[in-house]
Amino acid sequence: MLKSSFTSDLIEAGCDEVGRGCLAGPVVAAAVILPKKYRHKLLNDSKQLTKEQRDVLRVDIERDALAWAVAEVSPEEIDTINILNASFKAMHLALDKLTMRPQFLLIDGNRFTPYLDLKFECIIKGDGRFLSIAAASVLAKTYRDGLMSSLSEKFPGYGWNTNVGYPTEEHRDGIRELGITPYHRKSFQLLPSQLELFSE
Repeated sequence: MLKSSFTSDLIEAGCDEVGRGCLAGPVVAAAVILPKKYRHKLLNDSKQLTKEQRDVLRVDIERDALAWAVAEVSPEEIDTINILNASFKAMHLALDKLTMRPQFLLIDGNRFTPYLDLKFECIIKGDGRFLSIAAASVLAKTYRDGLMSSLSEKFPGYGWNTNVGYPTEEHRDGIRELGITPYHRKSFQLLPSQLELFSE
């Protein structure tokens, strides 16, 4: 059972990001402030849900949240500042866009760079423990999946409509055959470096 909040009296924003391990596309983060004692029978870590469940939840979260926001950091910036800093920046940008100012932040993961003067708690696997982080994971994932699906129409051959930029065999085959796009992260190892040895 996911917990509705970490503190009893502070306005909390849950933050999560998706796309950190992808070879292409932005890293996307969301921040969500849910009402105290919020409950939703379906809400869980987005990785545990089907696409259909996430799509239903996205509508419910956007309706029920006191405030929510989604932000992205581009592949070019990921290459410049590195993926970890880009993940933190995406969370900061999402927090900037909230229409309500939180008093406390719940961050999925084990590291974070402080945002303004707000206290925060880093929670490993937080999207499976706190509803606000789970809600942020759903919003970030549905936004990013939709973006990569639309980009797959402009750049066919990489399978982004299904792999959403992750390093699947189909994605790597596309890179081998077609080269890279402006949405690929050039600082990432896009193809395995080991040489394949063929016996005669």
